[in-house]
Amino acid sequence: MSLYTISDLHLSLGEAKKSMEVFPGWENYVENLEKNWISTVSEDDSVVICGDISWAMNLEEAVKDFGFLNYLPGEKIILKGNHDYWWNTVTSMKKFLYENNIQNIDFLYNNSFEVEGKIICGTRGWSLSIEDTVQDQKIIDREVNRLNLSIEDAISKYGTDKEIIAILHYPPITQSNIVKNETTPFIQMLREYGIKKCYYGHLHGLSIKDAVNGNVSEIELHLISADGVDFKLQEIKE
Repeated sequence: MSLYTISDLHLSLGEAKKSMEVFPGWENYVENLEKNWISTVSEDDSVVICGDISWAMNLEEAVKDFGFLNYLPGEKIILKGNHDYWWNTVTSMKKFLYENNIQNIDFLYNNSFEVEGKIICGTRGWSLSIEDTVQDQKIIDREVNRLNLSIEDAISKYGTDKEIIAILHYPPITQSNIVKNETTPFIQMLREYGIKKCYYGHLHGLSIKDAVNGNVSEIELHLISADGVDFKLQEIKE
């Protein structure tokens, strides 16, 4: 049994009809994702999807996208991304899954999961641009609090002996922050709890140059947006 992760699937198999194939590097992306997923993941494995799952505007429009995920092997844990407009209350989303006989998906939202001896925590995050407004700062504060809630949920349920893996949609820090010698509240939160690994998505195409892959403040950072990893799921290892 193994644990994998990937982000930014941007599925559009239903009514949304907003294919990513108009962008360079996204040609036949659903077929490539399906092929890579099936060749990598078994039914006994688990996959964390770090947001931007579907272009659907509501749950009804997302039925085919969730059906596609349900068909792919493995248990899935999904996190909200900035384009997941279909996202609703957890109660409503679980009701939607039940009504559509989708049995291998759960939601990471103010909570945590133990998977393959590791603890999965996380939140969506937010933009770390220098042009952040007062409203942006409020959202960042809220997302940092949600990350804290997720980590505290993990500690209360599973203790402190097992490794905690942080999952975000937005990057917790960027190259732009590092050039300016800036830290971020997300990095500070991870350091406070001694978390050593963080996986994130959101960055595509030319924006990938702003991604940080490697060690920052003793935290291993990994960009796993679908086009950033050639639509290949990444294993979370020891």
